[in-house]
Amino acid sequence: MRRYGKNTDEDDIRSRPNRKGNRPRTHIRPKHEDAVEGMVLTVDRGRLTCLVDGQIVLAMKARELGRKAAVVGDQVAIVGDLTGKKDTLARIVRINERKSVLRRTADDDDPYERVVVANADQLAIVTALADPEPRPRLIDRCLVAAFDAGLEPLLVMTKSDLTQPDKLLELYGHLDIPYVVTSREELENGDAAARVREQLDGKITAFVGHSGVGKTTLVNALVPEDRRRLTGHVNAVTGRGRHTTTSALALPLSGDAGWVVDTPGVRSFGLAHIDPSRVILAFPDLEPGTEGCPRACSHDEPDCALDAWVAEGHADPARLYSLRRLLATRERTEGD
Repeated sequence: MRRYGKNTDEDDIRSRPNRKGNRPRTHIRPKHEDAVEGMVLTVDRGRLTCLVDGQIVLAMKARELGRKAAVVGDQVAIVGDLTGKKDTLARIVRINERKSVLRRTADDDDPYERVVVANADQLAIVTALADPEPRPRLIDRCLVAAFDAGLEPLLVMTKSDLTQPDKLLELYGHLDIPYVVTSREELENGDAAARVREQLDGKITAFVGHSGVGKTTLVNALVPEDRRRLTGHVNAVTGRGRHTTTSALALPLSGDAGWVVDTPGVRSFGLAHIDPSRVILAFPDLEPGTEGCPRACSHDEPDCALDAWVAEGHADPARLYSLRRLLATRERTEGD
């Protein structure tokens, strides 16, 4: 066996020949200064449909990104064939820093986080007032996830022709959440879409809700026919016959007035990843009262300083009740 001293010459070291005849792998990754910026519209079986300079481009993630995955809403850098022609495939070589990330887990014991959408500004929580019945615990969980991600929540109540929204509005009134109430007739004549759209101007809004509440119907009403053609183009690229909301899909509003992201209907919204200290940030009238809280205070325990803060008249007691109801939803299932 040949032994080398401390001062070996690299040229004197034999290298194993490459039997495949291709170039050896290297740890030096290309910088791709010529990469073009784009936005991820949907993801399907490892293929990412992106919008690049108004052109739909199908891409895959470059190997150098490792385990980092791009999701709907991501701003990415793309190289390769950007013509969008059939059978062409570009490469995503960089995922830009995200300004927000909406996450959920399958349940509260699941350590694996699923990213719903990146870079959203607002979360529209769609619930039917009847048929199916509203699920307040699921709404609470979506609100907690929105507050944790730094998103503005919007409550959209559908099917007001079947029952009045008074009971649900009373439950969420103290949270000061903007809301829109719609009926089936208003969805058909366009009045509902017009009122909802007023809340979407200039924002990227993710729509969530469980099956049957009319979420996708509302999204289709918001996006004009000429913009919905993008959906058909996406489906043709990915091989899906029609969009059935099996994966999140971003669609542009007309006039470049913002984006809506239609997401699959959810049965549960796990909050295993939630940090209670971030939820309190959505309650600026209560946040100063936490300065006297013990370390790692859950804000729902005997030593919580918020009780004295509210008792001294600094904030509305109903606001503290709302905060604690939202925080407690992490220990309850949606059906409770």
